[in-house]
Amino acid sequence: MGNYSISMPAYSIGDSVYSKIGDICLSYGKKAVAIGGKKAISAIKDCLITESEKADIEILDFIWYGGEASYENVEALMSNDKFKRADMIFAIGGGKALDTCKCLGVKTNTPVFTFPTIASTCAACTSVSIMYNADGTFKGPFFFNAPPVHAFINTEVIANAPCRYMWAGMGDTYAKYFEAEMSSRGEELPHYFAMGLNISKMCVDPIIKYGKRALEQNKKGKAAYEIEQCILAIIVTTAMASILLTAEHTVHYNSGLAHAIFYSLTRFHHIEERHLHGEVVAFGILVLLCVDNNTNWLETMYNFNKSVALPVKLKDIEISYEEICEILSAITKRSDIEHNPYLITEDMLLNAFKFLENKGE
Repeated sequence: MGNYSISMPAYSIGDSVYSKIGDICLSYGKKAVAIGGKKAISAIKDCLITESEKADIEILDFIWYGGEASYENVEALMSNDKFKRADMIFAIGGGKALDTCKCLGVKTNTPVFTFPTIASTCAACTSVSIMYNADGTFKGPFFFNAPPVHAFINTEVIANAPCRYMWAGMGDTYAKYFEAEMSSRGEELPHYFAMGLNISKMCVDPIIKYGKRALEQNKKGKAAYEIEQCILAIIVTTAMASILLTAEHTVHYNSGLAHAIFYSLTRFHHIEERHLHGEVVAFGILVLLCVDNNTNWLETMYNFNKSVALPVKLKDIEISYEEICEILSAITKRSDIEHNPYLITEDMLLNAFKFLENKGE
């Protein structure tokens, strides 16, 4: 092994973390541009202005990120006059907004601070941006060397966000363990991959233990213990596992069959329009466990999905049997499953989808 560096996330969590903006951000400059989703900006704008003013940091403008994590939107933001004057980026919102800002920061060498307003992905703390084409179809990962400078995880804000985001985030989070375990099975792993694999187990255990109760708290807008544990699993633990599992800037251990299914399904526009990433990935994990003949975990995760209304059948993501047959070949060709302990075939996939369709009938 040669020389290498690993940069892990820095974060603050709690219901008053924005008060730490001065302590953490001021050494990077006095002018920030806030970029994010429209609803996300609206949710924290007043508080962010107040706390930034206390810290003697001027927010030059609040800018919509463009609606898609695309290089086209990154280019548009790069030409924004307010952005050109900024010392730092305050990235606000969910996965696509944060990934857009991280890509922008890397390409312009501008420090990025994240302010996640939902717990749907680990984007606030990862060193990769998942990029899409302008039409919403998946393009590919954009890796870089370090995560954002700091993440401000406000539990009160996230607890008052629509619960469908945390609901979907749970699926994307527990997928980390199953995909990493499957893709690394039987291998002698270097330290960073081995540590990432072990951390990934903490992506599934808290979700099973606290997930249902956390969703109940989310519906009430209550930032209690269980919801905090799920927020940490979704945003922080998964990011740590991801950074270690992508230390060589590949998806070999950080992705797998569930994500191959999701990315292949993005060709159907309603997947992006009416369903969330983690929601579809949660169903993909059931397929993975079927293909892998992992009956014990299949029962556990199937029952968990049922208990919180995550998908267990094709109809739950509005996909017909005929449509899934159309993309079987595409799934088997995705790079997400190139590094696997065995070849995944179309027949394996078809049998798994059939099994899930008939399960519980």
